[in-house]
Amino acid sequence: MSDEKQREADALRTRELVAEARRLRVMIAAAEAELARTHADAYALTQEQMARLRDASTREREMPLRSMAAELAVDARVSDRTLQTQLFEAHRTMTEFQASWEAWREGRGSRAHVRVIVDAGADLSDDEARAAYEAEVLAYAEKTSAGRVRSFAEQVVEKHNPKTMQERHDVAVLDRRVWVEDLRDGMSMLGVIGPSVEVRGVHDRLTRQGKAIKAADRAVRREAAARAAADTAAAAGRDAKQPDPPQGDGEIAATDVGVSFGLAEPGESCAAGGSDATENLWFDERTLDQIRTDVLLDMMLTSSPSVDPTAVEGGLGAIRAHVQVTVPATTLAGTTTGGAELDGKCAVDPETAKILAGNVPSFDRVFLDPVTGAVLAVDRRFVTAEQKRYLVARDIRCRFPGCRRPARDCDWDHREDWALGGKTDVDNVGAFCKRHHTMKQAAGWTVVQEPGGRLRFTAPSGLEYIDGPPPRVVFMPDPPPPGFDPTGEAVAPF
Repeated sequence: MSDEKQREADALRTRELVAEARRLRVMIAAAEAELARTHADAYALTQEQMARLRDASTREREMPLRSMAAELAVDARVSDRTLQTQLFEAHRTMTEFQASWEAWREGRGSRAHVRVIVDAGADLSDDEARAAYEAEVLAYAEKTSAGRVRSFAEQVVEKHNPKTMQERHDVAVLDRRVWVEDLRDGMSMLGVIGPSVEVRGVHDRLTRQGKAIKAADRAVRREAAARAAADTAAAAGRDAKQPDPPQGDGEIAATDVGVSFGLAEPGESCAAGGSDATENLWFDERTLDQIRTDVLLDMMLTSSPSVDPTAVEGGLGAIRAHVQVTVPATTLAGTTTGGAELDGKCAVDPETAKILAGNVPSFDRVFLDPVTGAVLAVDRRFVTAEQKRYLVARDIRCRFPGCRRPARDCDWDHREDWALGGKTDVDNVGAFCKRHHTMKQAAGWTVVQEPGGRLRFTAPSGLEYIDGPPPRVVFMPDPPPPGFDPTGEAVAPF
């Protein structure tokens, strides 16, 4: 096949792939749009249920929506909080942005396009203004990416919004919050939404502090280089005044004196050979981003707020962060290199785990079944406190399917009500966060505890769901390195 025919064949195949990808995107968009309509119908059903509870308390009136979200979430294996938000957003899209939903279902837009249009136009309460905004933005959205639509939508909504910037800001500032998202390799992301002036001010101060640290490091480097150069010149002068050492057979002549600029091995001096200076120099190799992060975390963990209305002894600055870390004993001993976890959510690197274990005032040992990894017991016997330690170790997080709130922040729920004769023991008690504890009691969910800590949930609809204790991964010791002498003296890891 000639080059020209090969190019034509490649071009034809590319056009076919583009067309197939477009066809599949249209199918996916239609399915997602129909799922959104189903979610909107589910939300509407909960509103009808809530309307029938005219004399109920606020908490009871919330139960239909929360229970519906929980049941859909368990079936979809996602968080019920996430599903509840999706129900509300789907209902708002179907009732207030019908044209955008139609474009989504027909494949003229994507979920991302619709989300941008709905989010930007959420403050438009007037039907005519919202329709005019939607028509203008939708025409542009069908021609470009969702990222480009966002800036355009914000400009259009500004034109149609009767509220002033100050009025909108006063409402938006109520949504300020801080959250954590766990990443890979023992890392997490701390996010914050707040007023632009304060957030930008925080970033600017961190940047200025980082640049000050970098400037101080450059000054240390210049001083070290000047001192090393002076030491080298002095050493050269001494060598010039001394006679050459005798060199016999098999002897090696002295070589030039070397100088290290902060890059010596640990325990070595960074001064020139023969110098009286013996201190080790450390140069800051961190990037500006790394310094900003370190300064922020240091200040947040150790500093005190400027406004402290509490009566806590020592003030808010005396309050320290609490985390629950589970570390295999083999990792602390150095025979394995994994298995440390933070609140059952994310991994912790072994060095950090060892530092925490070495500085914590006390810790609990958790005995696991060597085959199944099930929690067998903890090594303390203080009735209520011991039960709580056992349950925190076993449950790790809220036991409602899909929930990840740490067990240490949860309520201790009786499967069989204590007032009806249920026992307060580990076979009848487990961790339930406040949200799911309340919903279980008020929305008609029932729970039966089975052997091994498995829970069988029955929803108001009659469907059943199973939640088992978090799975455990048992780490086996690494093979000894070549030449390892098992009779040698063992060295403690910390």
